[in-house]
Amino acid sequence: MKLSARIAAPAAALVLAGLTATACAPQTSDTGAKGDEKTGTLRVWLFQEVGNKPKEQVVDAAVAEFEKAHKGAKVKVEYIPVDTRAQRIKAAFNDPKSAPDVIEYGNTDTAGYVKDGGLADVSKEFAAWDEAKDIDPTAKQSVTVGDKVYGAPLFVGVRALYYRTDVFEELGIEAPKSQAELISTAKKIHQKKPDLYGLAVGGAYTYGAMPFIWANGGELAEESGGTYKAAINSDKARKGIEAYTSLFGDDNCPAAKCASMGGNATVTAFASGKAAMAIGGDFSHAAVEAGAVKGKYAVVPLPGVEAGSVAPAFAGGNNIGVLKSSPHRTLAVDLMKSLTGKGTQEKMFDAMGFLPTYTDVRDTVAKKEPFVEPFVKTLGAGAKFVPASPGWGSIDSSLVLPTMFQEIVSGRKDVAAASDDAAKKMDAAFADAG
Repeated sequence: MKLSARIAAPAAALVLAGLTATACAPQTSDTGAKGDEKTGTLRVWLFQEVGNKPKEQVVDAAVAEFEKAHKGAKVKVEYIPVDTRAQRIKAAFNDPKSAPDVIEYGNTDTAGYVKDGGLADVSKEFAAWDEAKDIDPTAKQSVTVGDKVYGAPLFVGVRALYYRTDVFEELGIEAPKSQAELISTAKKIHQKKPDLYGLAVGGAYTYGAMPFIWANGGELAEESGGTYKAAINSDKARKGIEAYTSLFGDDNCPAAKCASMGGNATVTAFASGKAAMAIGGDFSHAAVEAGAVKGKYAVVPLPGVEAGSVAPAFAGGNNIGVLKSSPHRTLAVDLMKSLTGKGTQEKMFDAMGFLPTYTDVRDTVAKKEPFVEPFVKTLGAGAKFVPASPGWGSIDSSLVLPTMFQEIVSGRKDVAAASDDAAKKMDAAFADAG
């Protein structure tokens, strides 16, 4: 079966790579379990994918192995809709008696769920787990708050540069090797072919803009003593903001059309043949394959500032965690390992196209499917993650960064003023989160 068919399913789940639940559970007074039963039924909530059957088959196999190894233990899996996960998990945190033992959750939700008191600290078990040593550092960061671990990574998703090979060949140009070259190439293409965006960009495409900030040495926020302070208005971050917003205009992607675009819209523009380049994820591959540019594109890592370097990408994905309220803690942790272990992740890639979080398993799947290589290379170059603060949920859902970009490209504010305002909003959110 072709990978393009297999990976159509995870698109909905991988949207979680760039979203945080807009409704998080409030602080709960006592969600801790009162025992550790070694038999009984464990309840699991996993996300319902578009075309869920392949995922179910992989999960069923992992569950069967778990039940065989744990006599007297049974597992009941329920697949919940992604768009109502916030309400379901909120209810679970507040009603331990009806809560599941194990859940799948978006990796940007970690800090919020920890603050809400819902996730169990599995640091000791994670440290003693032999396979965990091969999990890449950024994936591990996505289950870590402070110095404690609250789950295991299930898969990871990153973005790279899609480009039209036919357009590049016609114009006699090569894939850009630096950020400056990327910007100049985009504008050159649009000049030569005014009907095309050189590089499709979006004012609401936060996770496409972040690599420009990180590549210039900027950070979203800085952590000190467990608290975060915005760094989006630092000199280095502003260089990245200037680089990204320079791509909005009549010489590449007109602000009137592109300021409101998000990630899906930029990938759609590329897939439909309206853009020569776009920043898309490994999870965008199916949509591009189904579009007008099939057979006429290639993918390379998004270039950094220095020629030949790779811009740090946002490491999205999902995790598996154990609820603090589970009366089957030991069994639940073992099930977490079964669902996120190397064997299961490789099967999940084969079934769904989810990129494994283990570096050795990623190398293996890259040999199976060549299209994965630039994304694996991007991860290997060092991906980044959002601030591990429960305040990030508020920052993300209130569109602080998209508002900043849109203010700049519309001309309402300059980079300094817009980034200062964004920093104030971020600091308020961090302070409110505690």
